[in-house]
Amino acid sequence: MFRYSSRLISSGLARAGTRPWATVPTILIARSFHQNRPLLHGHLHKPKPGEELHCTIITKDGKQFTYEVAEGDNILDIAQAHNLDMEGACGGSCACSTCHVVVDPEFYDEIPEPDDDENDMLDLAFGLTETSRLGCQIIMTKKLDGIRVALPAMTRNLQSKDFS
Repeated sequence: MFRYSSRLISSGLARAGTRPWATVPTILIARSFHQNRPLLHGHLHKPKPGEELHCTIITKDGKQFTYEVAEGDNILDIAQAHNLDMEGACGGSCACSTCHVVVDPEFYDEIPEPDDDENDMLDLAFGLTETSRLGCQIIMTKKLDGIRVALPAMTRNLQSKDFS
């Protein structure tokens, strides 16, 4: 519809005080509604047979879920793909702390050191612990096969209205 209204404006048919949509045929206004297939959260790769890695996520209420994942997937995508309660407000760009997880101390030293951006975001996380990390920054590798992470009791999602 916008395509036609711009033609009306450029052709001089739409003038101040007139209704340009009145000159557009009714069939263009009453367009049918189309819905695309919804995009799924968590862009997981299917693990190749024999190369599966295992990741256990402990939810806020103590339930444990173990998943077979591929090398290169991150904890945020794994949790979202399995409909677990991990928000990931920034989409995994390390710009929030809503994917904060507590890593099992047994695996914490196997994860590469957090960079400055991740440390800055972790400072904003609720319930920070010695083994806290952001789920979007934990990339599955063979060293992390069997990793266990726990979701904290709460997350902190700061919004502009929080600063008013």
